[in-house]
Amino acid sequence: MNYKNGAFKKQMELKLDYNNMMTEFVGEKEGFTPADFKENKKIAESAHKFVAENRGQGMMGWTELPYNQKEIVEDIIATAKDVKKKFDNFVVLGIGGSALGPISVFQALCHLRHNELPKSKRKFPKLYVEDNVDPERMAALLDVIDIKKTCFNVITKSGATSETMSQYLIIMDILKKALGKDAASHMIATTSEKKGNLIKIAKEEGLKTFYIPDGVGGRFSELCPVGLLPAAVVGIDIKALLAGAAHMDKICKNKNVTENPALVSALLEYMSIKKGKNISVMMPYADSLKYIADWYCQLWGESLGKAVDLDGNKVFVGQTPVKALGVTDQHSQVQLYREGPFDKVITIIGVEKFRTEVEISHGCDSIPDVSFLSGHTMNELINAERKATEYALTTANRLNYTILLPEVNAFTLGELLFMFELETAYCGAMLNIDTFNQPGVEGGKNATYALFGRKGYEKTKEEMDNAPKKKSEYIC
Repeated sequence: MNYKNGAFKKQMELKLDYNNMMTEFVGEKEGFTPADFKENKKIAESAHKFVAENRGQGMMGWTELPYNQKEIVEDIIATAKDVKKKFDNFVVLGIGGSALGPISVFQALCHLRHNELPKSKRKFPKLYVEDNVDPERMAALLDVIDIKKTCFNVITKSGATSETMSQYLIIMDILKKALGKDAASHMIATTSEKKGNLIKIAKEEGLKTFYIPDGVGGRFSELCPVGLLPAAVVGIDIKALLAGAAHMDKICKNKNVTENPALVSALLEYMSIKKGKNISVMMPYADSLKYIADWYCQLWGESLGKAVDLDGNKVFVGQTPVKALGVTDQHSQVQLYREGPFDKVITIIGVEKFRTEVEISHGCDSIPDVSFLSGHTMNELINAERKATEYALTTANRLNYTILLPEVNAFTLGELLFMFELETAYCGAMLNIDTFNQPGVEGGKNATYALFGRKGYEKTKEEMDNAPKKKSEYIC
């Protein structure tokens, strides 16, 4: 992949088509006009300026990831080669962004049945991402892997994430019992360099360690070692991934809202929120991009769902992100999107050129309702279905816009991930909120700590014990 070539970069630029957000297409009541863009121009320019001026500062360290990891990337690639040589399986222990990012990139860029391929075709280790603490899931994993042929990557910045550290305790105990002193060679830690529990554990155990930069939160971490190491282990070109992100960053340095895809999409979502569109649907029309919607749900929901703004006002803002998959969810959710409440914005992701072509065979010539498909391809069909959904939504006056990828590869995926991250930062700035904190998540974490008797959470435990007791008459 010649991602350094200017012509290639231009050819691989994604497009954002927001015709179906405008009044000419969805009507005056639902749509937007050039006057709306003009009215909100200062808000958009202010958001662009905020992001530009705060690059690399505070929790915006993620903006520099496409540029400041040269040595780290080489270390990751070397480590991935070593893992490939020694192990059959690579297991990520993590939750939130530490899991959703690796899952989405793996699904997007590897064979869709990667783990089921014979080793001769697969060529790289199987990848498992364990992003929950369901006991049946852990038991199932241990049923299908050989612990002696598996490398584990424990990912948590703080080393205090209950879910991830419970996984670590279980796995490290199993490794030590099975391998003794060699256990450490089967575990890699990705964590904070200078603080937290996991870095202490990693040093004590002698684990190979990669670092999460201080200014990079979990949901913005896919383009640092959190996501780059698992990607490299399964053969993904992580340099191309970062090059795509850098190219999108360059495009988005343009402060002209209609020439900056992340800024225009952020403004459209912002104006939609102001119109009461409190649900944001992400609907890729490609199985490879299915888990991009899952990753987006965390990015959008955790970043924008805030009770207070930067001035301390109670605002309770945010859109509820919903994941969907085309064509699958044309047969489930689109009925609601087209005829239900006018409370949604649907983002469709299309792919111009798929990595393979499957022709639809001839047959059933006496049945016109079936034979009309013959001689066409599944490629034609999925894109026809995407366009049909756009049309159906638009004629029902439902707000929708489409992101079109020339093809799915490491470069275009880097573009897409970085565009969504910038879009989120821009929209948060427009809403005047702290895009990068997560107090709502911390509330749930603290309650879990209290229930498990963790020291320092006695007050929370007392509050929980004194909460109103459930009434039996409300349980049936």
